[in-house]
Amino acid sequence: MTEPTITCVLYTRQQIETTVKKLASEITHDYAHKNPLLVGILKGSFMFMADLVRNLSFPLEIEFVRVSSYGKNKQSSGKIAVMQGIRTRIKDRHVLVVEDIIDSGLSVNYVLESLHRKKPASLKVCCLLDKPARRQVNVPIDYTGLTVPDKFLIGYGLDWAEQYRYLPDICYLEDEKP
Repeated sequence: MTEPTITCVLYTRQQIETTVKKLASEITHDYAHKNPLLVGILKGSFMFMADLVRNLSFPLEIEFVRVSSYGKNKQSSGKIAVMQGIRTRIKDRHVLVVEDIIDSGLSVNYVLESLHRKKPASLKVCCLLDKPARRQVNVPIDYTGLTVPDKFLIGYGLDWAEQYRYLPDICYLEDEKP
């Protein structure tokens, strides 16, 4: 495997901050009096979810689910592995799934199907990054931050083989040429 090179900043931390504030405003409008349960999909969504919650000013609860379909690869294997499920009661709750990026749609679709079986009052999705070029499963996205090109993205919580999550900007990787 060739070591990747960070080639470009796609979105700066300022652009990300502006996008998160816009999403928080939309979510506040829809959820301010509903005491929703926000479900973050780990690991990638942790930075986005933390910043999103800091921009919300109403009662809410937080839960996390950890699923994976990538491992150390740059493409989804198509197989969803659940590492941590949800322990909070879902029935009759307003639930907002928070995801860093939706590309194939497989992981978020799996989480949505699992939550839907628990009979929430409502179930919506918020994603910071939408990559429709990779979509394999059509998933409803109620709150979308940015639509991104078909590049492998890192930074702001997004990783490649558990690396690069610390970058404050969203960048993309390209393999080095021999």
